[in-house]
Amino acid sequence: MSVAGLLLVVVASITVAGFAKRLGFQVPLVLVTVGAAASYIPGIPPLQISPDLILGVVLPPLLYSAALDYSFTTFRRNIWPILRLGIVMVVVTAVSVGFFANWLVPQLTLGAAFVLGAVVAPPDAVAAVSVGRKLGLPNRMMAILEGESLVNDAAALTLFALATGAVTGRHLSLDSPILFFGYEIVGGVAVGLALGWVVRAVRARITDSALETVLGLVLPFAAYLLAEEIHASGVLAVVTAGFVLGRTVGDESVQTRIQERSVWPTIDLVLETFVFAYIGLQFKSVIDAVVADGLPVHHVFAYAFAILLLVIAVRPVWIFVSVGWRRATSPLTGRGTGRLTWRQNLVLSWAGMRGVVTLAAAAGIPLTTLAGDPFPGRGVIQAVAFTVAVGTLLIQGSTLPMLIRLLDVADPDEETRAREQRALAHRVSRQAAEERLAQALHDPPDGLPAAEVTEIVARVRRATEARLVAEHIEEAGEREATLRRVGAQFNRLRDEVLKAQRQALIAARDAGELDDEVLRRVLSELDMEEAVAEARLQRQRW
Repeated sequence: MSVAGLLLVVVASITVAGFAKRLGFQVPLVLVTVGAAASYIPGIPPLQISPDLILGVVLPPLLYSAALDYSFTTFRRNIWPILRLGIVMVVVTAVSVGFFANWLVPQLTLGAAFVLGAVVAPPDAVAAVSVGRKLGLPNRMMAILEGESLVNDAAALTLFALATGAVTGRHLSLDSPILFFGYEIVGGVAVGLALGWVVRAVRARITDSALETVLGLVLPFAAYLLAEEIHASGVLAVVTAGFVLGRTVGDESVQTRIQERSVWPTIDLVLETFVFAYIGLQFKSVIDAVVADGLPVHHVFAYAFAILLLVIAVRPVWIFVSVGWRRATSPLTGRGTGRLTWRQNLVLSWAGMRGVVTLAAAAGIPLTTLAGDPFPGRGVIQAVAFTVAVGTLLIQGSTLPMLIRLLDVADPDEETRAREQRALAHRVSRQAAEERLAQALHDPPDGLPAAEVTEIVARVRRATEARLVAEHIEEAGEREATLRRVGAQFNRLRDEVLKAQRQALIAARDAGELDDEVLRRVLSELDMEEAVAEARLQRQRW
């Protein structure tokens, strides 16, 4: 497909996503379904994209954006459940699928079956996280899901490299699988740390917000490609770089932070909609590949459906077996220890939808071995990978919202902690403000009379105190119905005033009274004022 065709797919996927959101449907499911139907429209060429392009262009910004917004403190607090799902679960799934597929599918050798296991092992948390945010999953569950998605791709792609190397006879950089796995982790983390600190140091020494934003945009691609160049984990390099830059979020200028808050959600939206449309568009190509290999289509998809059921079943079995084992071997009862309830574990066990990494890895399977023989069962692996990706989205993705609604997964301790954290932030902000204002009184700027300094400090204190009091009232839930109505009318009137100002300014420009340069500057100020107000409104809703 040409570049123009690729752009048309992006535009179409965004359009479909917009209508799906407006109608209240799940965007991933709609995109996959529409994409599968569109793949059979006459005249539409198959959408074939190099797996290296998908892994090197689509995956890095998605991972980096997630790591930027993900608290490293939260990651460290939930490190063990994240590792159990993001690494151990991936290995368990790959091994289970490998042995089962080798027994079930005649075309697969044991090595090729383990390649299939590595391909279908990593869940994609995009759909699960979007559903969880919409339905209000507890923060700890969201943290585990998001943290799992940051590391499971690295584990799966490492297993994929080991398995394909064993089948094709290609030598890896290290002969020992354990050493290779360790090198992937250490090398990827080292690359991410190095590039993250370099970009952080450079951004601290420049004052151009556009350049700072561009550096942030380039970083995930540079981290991924550099790590892959030295045969380390590009996924871990990107995630580590995101953690480094995310920890320094307060070091950039205000303009840079505002720009990045808009840039990354936009990039995520474009890539995520494209990814799910791409999954659906592979439907016809997968069928054609199976037919071209001379394999009975109904046999292949019967194998695929059986493996799909196994993939779905392995996750809850592993989660509940591991939970039971930890409880049986621990002297603690689990009450008050921060462990998840069985209902929360059930929801986590059902959030195992697969995504683009599964399809990209399947497409990246070599055509031949080093001996020149065809890769055993390559067409079957790709058909099974497609079935697992689409099947988990349709089965688990469509039923996950209902499961969340049926089960009471609310965490009463979480709301208490959230209130404590907000109160702590309130105290820290107030103390910092008072200390800085006291310093201004004792060490006033040169040339200003004491009376003017006192007046300035008093005005800043009033503004700061008003904001802190407003936040405290909002967080304490003390707004009455009357105050809500007043707030709603205030927001409506503010929007009308801003709209009237914009219209008057544009009319003055059209009449030749106002220069375009001045118009753009004033409109930018109005946009900033509205953005601040909207951010405050979003915080109230949250």
